[in-house]
Amino acid sequence: MRAPENHLARPVRNLSLQLSSTPRGARLARLLATEQLRTWGLPSHPAELLVAELAANAVTHGRVPGRDFRLLLYVVGDTLRIEVTDTRGDRLPCRQRSADDAEAGRGLLLVEALADRWGVAPGPPPLKTVWAEVGTGPTGQRPVPPRR
Repeated sequence: MRAPENHLARPVRNLSLQLSSTPRGARLARLLATEQLRTWGLPSHPAELLVAELAANAVTHGRVPGRDFRLLLYVVGDTLRIEVTDTRGDRLPCRQRSADDAEAGRGLLLVEALADRWGVAPGPPPLKTVWAEVGTGPTGQRPVPPRR
């Protein structure tokens, strides 16, 4: 009897970048993620918006001077997972209600609206990872299984 083979039906595509915790680093995260998605033949919407928001949050709320943040993208099956890790594990993200005329405070509402799922995972101190998942179909949605 042969042992089962250890391989996936499709390779796992991934990108991991360490970027400076600056507005320039957040912008670079979005640009490089968008280019990688294009290379993989995947839609950039809504992933580029999710990367932009998660990276901006890491730079704004998770910044420790002299420490970088990490962007990780990977595709497994029909799901793209976006992870942004920063060094402020003591500051967990929380959704806020902001005034209609406020210029900030809606980021996680945007993430919640665009992602199929999202959450926060504590890392070894002092890290935390905020992640979001989206489908990789042509519209950025997970394929709907056929009805039987």
